[in-house]
Amino acid sequence: MTKQTKHITLSPPTGAAFTSNDEHLFREGTHYRLYEKLGAHPAVRDGVQGVSFALWAPNAESVTVIGDFNGWDYGTHPLTKRQDSTGIWQGFISGLKKSDLYKYHLIGADGKGVDKIDPLGQSFEISPKSATVVWEDDYQWSDDEWMATRHKRNGLDSPVSVYEVHLGSWRRNPLEGFRSLTYRELAVELTDYLLETGFTHVEFMPVMEHPFFGSWGYQVTGYFAPTSRYGTPEDFKFLIDTLHQNGIGVYLDWVPSHFPTDEHALSNFDGTCLYEHEDDRRGFHPEWKSAIYNYGRPEVAEFLISNALFWLDYFHIDGLRVDAVASMLYLDYAREEGEWLPNKYGGKENIEAMEFLKKLNTAAYQHFPDIQIIAEESTDWPLVSRPCYTGGLGFGMKWNMGWMHDTLKYFSKDPVYRKYVHDKLTFSIWYAFNENFMLPLSHDEVVYGKGSMIGKMSGDQWQKFANLRALYGYMYAHPGKKLLFMGMEIGQSEEWNHDASLSWHILENPLNAGLKRWVSDLNRLYKRERALFELDFVQSGFEWVDCRDWEDSTLSFLRLSKDGEKILVVCNFTPVERNGFLVGVDEGDIWNELLNSDATIYGGSGAGNMGSVTATKNTTHDRDFSLELTLPPLSTIMLKKA
Repeated sequence: MTKQTKHITLSPPTGAAFTSNDEHLFREGTHYRLYEKLGAHPAVRDGVQGVSFALWAPNAESVTVIGDFNGWDYGTHPLTKRQDSTGIWQGFISGLKKSDLYKYHLIGADGKGVDKIDPLGQSFEISPKSATVVWEDDYQWSDDEWMATRHKRNGLDSPVSVYEVHLGSWRRNPLEGFRSLTYRELAVELTDYLLETGFTHVEFMPVMEHPFFGSWGYQVTGYFAPTSRYGTPEDFKFLIDTLHQNGIGVYLDWVPSHFPTDEHALSNFDGTCLYEHEDDRRGFHPEWKSAIYNYGRPEVAEFLISNALFWLDYFHIDGLRVDAVASMLYLDYAREEGEWLPNKYGGKENIEAMEFLKKLNTAAYQHFPDIQIIAEESTDWPLVSRPCYTGGLGFGMKWNMGWMHDTLKYFSKDPVYRKYVHDKLTFSIWYAFNENFMLPLSHDEVVYGKGSMIGKMSGDQWQKFANLRALYGYMYAHPGKKLLFMGMEIGQSEEWNHDASLSWHILENPLNAGLKRWVSDLNRLYKRERALFELDFVQSGFEWVDCRDWEDSTLSFLRLSKDGEKILVVCNFTPVERNGFLVGVDEGDIWNELLNSDATIYGGSGAGNMGSVTATKNTTHDRDFSLELTLPPLSTIMLKKA
């Protein structure tokens, strides 16, 4: 016999919270604010304080609310199914309050009883416990200035340099068993660090509630709740608010591509495959051993779109990076022949996922035109970041995975052999303006035996750091927005470990400290010089000076602003210092050396051009003037006409 606690009465649902208009929108799959209607919401009915519940479970035979308030008894507080075709169960329980724990007990269509979390729950117990927590916060935001002006910081013609962070392992408290920092501790320490290093945005790996810490947040169960591991929803808002007040944007990783099959979560929710496909050839992801959403079901599509808008709305998020888009677009993703079902035309394209993504992006930009939705899409699917009305998927930006793979392959080569793969660097410009690209060096490159970023560089220790500085300089000069995963900016030598802090002690090493200073100075120059960001996605923002010097492994090119300001970028990817190196320019006068990755303050050898060079009338590279430069070994330098 389940232990009973205080008696709490259940009022019959009035239906007032879910109107006929809500019903219409819900049924057609366009109700994008479900978080205001479904779930548990503190409310007052007939002068009585309590909590209103609403759950979509159309095939359940019965639904009851269980929790610490009724001794987790299955028979005390049943919900009532609405007398319409929505499949929504409703009820009001008086006496409940914020912080009370609850789950739903469902008797499913299969006749089995199961305890489920609230899919719209906004707070959860700390894992491994899994009850939903009744929540309502009254957080008062102080980021009005940011929200009013963020279109200037978040636009396609704005500087965007992103620092990707896993909250649980960025920095840990050594005085308390190396525990992860809380949201409020991060608000201080992470904000200060981002101000120091100059990044414009931070991107959090998924913060949505997840039972397995080792999934890094990519196996989400509580889509509408920031994980309770680091604090409350208000605490997470405080973190975002603090970042905004200091001029730093916040992106979130978002995972609509799959979900875990944990019994207490969305899988087989009401005794049927409610959120996922029933056929494993569509509904089960063989690579991640997880379930795949049925994007063609209107209620599922609006659940996900509502979730995206929830973070943009309630948490003032500036953008979402949509995880694993390729796995959504291709029906044969990670599958062998015979393990997948073709679409109605016999092809491998997931038409339902295409339409879902278009609806998602249209809704997001309609309601929040000053945000960014960014696709992690690893194939050559066309028009990913082009508007839906032109046949595109409607994303604002797309990760350039091809650039990442080619660039890392190049830098892993001994400089003696780089001339044979020179095209790995030049090829990216052929397609650089087909999409609105972000250049990612993400967590994916430092896990599963791939080692660290510094470890990918060739040569001895000095050369590795010189190579990495040159790579970052090339990256910041290349068309496209930027993303670095935490630890890459300090040259961490170990592969990322989610169970440990970054190796902050290595900053006692001058080479590591120099690398961090180089990244910080790159960020500051990048934000200051419009030629480096204004025309990232337009061909007129880039000109080759010389891309053919494969024999000496050098590159030279110009970046241009809207009004014609120019930054000259020259890269030397061999350990040979090149003196008297001629580079053609169109204008005479003095050219100032803005940054040099080989400067001694960064750990370099100190070779360079004494701060400036005067152009002479001497045709080089089909240009009327030339600069006679000293190219330091393994370096990137940037110059601008005085």
